Amino acid sequence: MKKRCVAIVLSAGQGKRMGTSIQKQYIELCGKPIICYCLEAFEKSEIIDDVIMVAGAGQEDYVTEEIVNKYHFGKVRAVIPGGKERYDSVWNGLKAIRDGMAGEEAKEGYVYIHDGARPFVDEQIIKRGYACVKANRACVAGVPSKDTVKIVDENQFAVNTPVRKYVWIVQTPQVFETALIRHAYFKLMENEENETGITDDAMVVERMENCAVKLVEGSYENIKITTPEDLILAESLIKKMKLKNLKKVLTIMYHYDIIYLVADTQQQLNKCGEVSKWS
Repeated sequence: MKKRCVAIVLSAGQGKRMGTSIQKQYIELCGKPIICYCLEAFEKSEIIDDVIMVAGAGQEDYVTEEIVNKYHFGKVRAVIPGGKERYDSVWNGLKAIRDGMAGEEAKEGYVYIHDGARPFVDEQIIKRGYACVKANRACVAGVPSKDTVKIVDENQFAVNTPVRKYVWIVQTPQVFETALIRHAYFKLMENEENETGITDDAMVVERMENCAVKLVEGSYENIKITTPEDLILAESLIKKMKLKNLKKVLTIMYHYDIIYLVADTQQQLNKCGEVSKWS
């Protein structure tokens, strides 16, 4: 039996590297805000049941009206304020699940933690995450590094070169048993010293629960929009996806036209047979 799955979508980041007056997740990309793309993926997903959105403090009404209501995202159960750091925002989202904002079943299900600035999460990534978390309790989407990675010292001299086949680039969603990630974050937030060096949710589970986290295949297209150059790439990806979808539609139309033509021809031949039979 499938367990209830909640997506916590983080949209409280400031996006300073984008260099715009508007936060990056609300920048319009090919006709709609960036954050709408991942929300659409979760809205259509067979796996995701509920969505908790974590917005910048004071932006809850804006997100509710201009994103959730305007674009009809029915799975969004709550829009809550984020915190100073990313882990503060995640903790607020986990507390919302704990407090029943996604229903009682969600407390013992699975949680997908996703950056709102990653618009290209898709159903295949979501399904692979579900299969992996059922088997391993904790998993994160990622892709093998295409480049050689160097570990450097404080003066930028290379001190180590990891074997490339063991190096993965980590993405979101990051998926966990809800109880596991909630307990890990509870321990993290108990002591500020625990927060040092935390950059993603997997680290919280690794450090606080001593739990191994499995890497599951994401996508090289599952980019995070951080700089203006990323916007150009994102626009290109969207155009590519639209062209791919158009080709599928045209192929289906062509296929059905052939079927119609064959059926119509057979019907005409049958009529010819009937005429010759009685002539």
